[in-house]
Amino acid sequence: MGVENRVAIITGSASGMGRDTAFKLAEHGARIVINDVVEDKVEQTAKELRDKGYDAIGIVADISSKSDVESMVEETISSFGSIDILVNNAGLERGGALRKLSEQDWDLTLNVNLKGPFLCSQAVHGYMVDQKRGRIINIASRAWLGGPGQAPYSSAKAGLVGLTRTLALELGRKGITSNCIAPGLIETPMWYELPEKTRDFLSAKQPSGSIGEGDDIANTVLYLADDETVYVTGQVLYVCGGRSLFSG
Repeated sequence: MGVENRVAIITGSASGMGRDTAFKLAEHGARIVINDVVEDKVEQTAKELRDKGYDAIGIVADISSKSDVESMVEETISSFGSIDILVNNAGLERGGALRKLSEQDWDLTLNVNLKGPFLCSQAVHGYMVDQKRGRIINIASRAWLGGPGQAPYSSAKAGLVGLTRTLALELGRKGITSNCIAPGLIETPMWYELPEKTRDFLSAKQPSGSIGEGDDIANTVLYLADDETVYVTGQVLYVCGGRSLFSG
């Protein structure tokens, strides 16, 4: 049971929460597909997993491209023979005041954060249905509740919650669960891209008194990916140290 010998595609897994998730699932026996858009990072992360004795491959693919996604899934099937777990983790944020945002900011954010998970879920759907088993886990954000300066990002993540719930309804009788994790402030490269003043401001509003770590997300993915977690679907699990309890 657990995730032993299950095959997991984790998008955006060459760094940050995705990388932590890849190592967590691998530690528990899953076979891992590392995906990202930077070839050197993909190859390095996959190599680090193999050096530890884990079964892993790296696939460079742009998840906003249907052809890239389909090729990634085909390569996964060719290498491992199945797809049991899809973690739609890849994401980025283009923020700012509404009047200053460009159409390109909107398109890029929606393409990566929402279109990508749609394409990936669509591509693995048939394989999971055929084997009557599957776990789709979407990494959204507490920001789906709304946040100033986050129009594209909040909209994309809200859409991802909607996609999660729809997949749960469509696929529930086929042995496939669909759930969403909504992280709050997590120590990732994206966190350190914020100005120090902004990080201090956000940290001060954190009910738990501290920000989370990648393992906090990885452990939640592990729970949702487990073969025995069969009766949890269509849910949003907040992993945010209480930050979802209020807005602002």
